Amino acid sequence: MNLSISKEQILGGLQAVQNIVSGRTTLPILSNVLLKAEKGRVELTATDLDVTIACSVEAEVKKAGATTMPVKKLFGIVRELNGNDIDIETDDKNISSVRCGPSFYKINGLAAEEFPPLPAFKDDKKVTLQQENVKAMLGKTVFAVSTDESRYVLNGIFVSLKDNKMTMVATDGRRLALVDEEVDIAEKSSGEFIIPAKAVTELNRLLQDKGEIEIKFGENQASFSLKDEKDFSILLITKLIEGNYPNYRQVIPAETKERIPLGREEFLQALRRAEIMTSEKANSVKLAFGKNSLAITANSPEVGEARENLAVNYKGKELAIAFNPRYLIDPLAALTEDEVFFELIDELSPGVLKINGPFLYVVMPMRLS
Repeated sequence: MNLSISKEQILGGLQAVQNIVSGRTTLPILSNVLLKAEKGRVELTATDLDVTIACSVEAEVKKAGATTMPVKKLFGIVRELNGNDIDIETDDKNISSVRCGPSFYKINGLAAEEFPPLPAFKDDKKVTLQQENVKAMLGKTVFAVSTDESRYVLNGIFVSLKDNKMTMVATDGRRLALVDEEVDIAEKSSGEFIIPAKAVTELNRLLQDKGEIEIKFGENQASFSLKDEKDFSILLITKLIEGNYPNYRQVIPAETKERIPLGREEFLQALRRAEIMTSEKANSVKLAFGKNSLAITANSPEVGEARENLAVNYKGKELAIAFNPRYLIDPLAALTEDEVFFELIDELSPGVLKINGPFLYVVMPMRLS
């Protein structure tokens, strides 16, 4: 293999793929990036066997070929190089020479054949969306993903594709976030799957504000193909979480008694200030709704007390309900709307946070001490 590539192109490609490589792997090949050069492009691929990321960038390919190199070492060298044009040449023993201006490196690699092959996907199960829409949907749900590994089906985002609608859901059993997006879905492309949290994190990092994303899925794997403005094309492939996602519809209250409009930013800042006065033992804030007022209080014996008063449009009977403040701060911080609506039934029933749009968030209350 012999090629010339600009620092910007190879650095962009390495930045896209190197995150998922773990420093503690028993298989040496999993510490390496696969470089495959042909027809004016180089494809860089890294994997941890659960998530695989491939990024294709422009290069001047003098001799097509493939090899693998330790990704962290290659990234470290490229990042520090002074020039812009980098020449890479690999011999038949997978030793690569890297030249840039006065700098010269030799890197010992492993054969490309040792690298795990990419799975193939059929063309029938697929859907195409705008990247910014998918990024927004992930942002409105990812904070509710469970980290409790004993309930592994909740350790990811549930995706449903049917009736020309894409739905994403995340829950940890104490709260649930749901968002919809209208999208063209062919009958044969409808289906459901659960994307694991690690793949969601990587996808969130790679998604841009422009460009399209094509999602394909099979029995136990899904692929996300991204095209961006810089002529980078990125492919993320992940194993899916196997198992049945719980019936999330049954935890959404059918009807609520009070619907209170709130300024999102004002409500968020008041909760953040009140949260400072909570502790591990007393981790709740009380929301007391009275005529046109909301009092937010936090009280923990070992820390002290906080009280915040907001003017709100509330005409119902007096109502006090307590929540874990973090469970209200997370969705409010992820949203961008100026106004949110808080729907309540009574002190013991779940609260529902909504916006003027296809998003809802259900949160369980805490006992008032």
